[in-house]
Amino acid sequence: MATNTQLKPVATLLLGLNFCMYAIVLGIGGWAMNRAIGHGFIIGPGLDLPAHFSPIYFPMGNAATGFFVTFAMIAAVVGAASSISGLNHIRSWTAHSLPAAASAASIAWTLTLLAFGFACKEIDLHNRNVRLRTMEAFIIILSATQLLYIAAIHAAAPTRT
Repeated sequence: MATNTQLKPVATLLLGLNFCMYAIVLGIGGWAMNRAIGHGFIIGPGLDLPAHFSPIYFPMGNAATGFFVTFAMIAAVVGAASSISGLNHIRSWTAHSLPAAASAASIAWTLTLLAFGFACKEIDLHNRNVRLRTMEAFIIILSATQLLYIAAIHAAAPTRT
């Protein structure tokens, strides 16, 4: 079996780029989650919930912000973890390490696409701040670069001769 090592630098670059972008999404998402928890509804003893109470209420953004931030953070955690698996594959670059890296990257990509859908809805509803716009941009870019990474490691898969 011969392996295609020409795509190894491309896969390494995409892996590093994706890891950094997922880390940035985690940072911005952590800020948004902290702000939502710190400035959300405060219910005291003996008080009723407001009529339109939402457990994912975010004081900034719009109605899609809570869903977007939640799923973007899940996608970022899984994406960062898949980068660790991908690093192991890049290091060994064998057919035995490919399935773990490819499956982890595929799961991260599908979760990123889910967050991408909520980003599109949030963009459609307007009324969001610069940090959320940055997070949306990173998720949109990650949905493409993660797919390119998956394509690169699959294209470099060993072929039978």
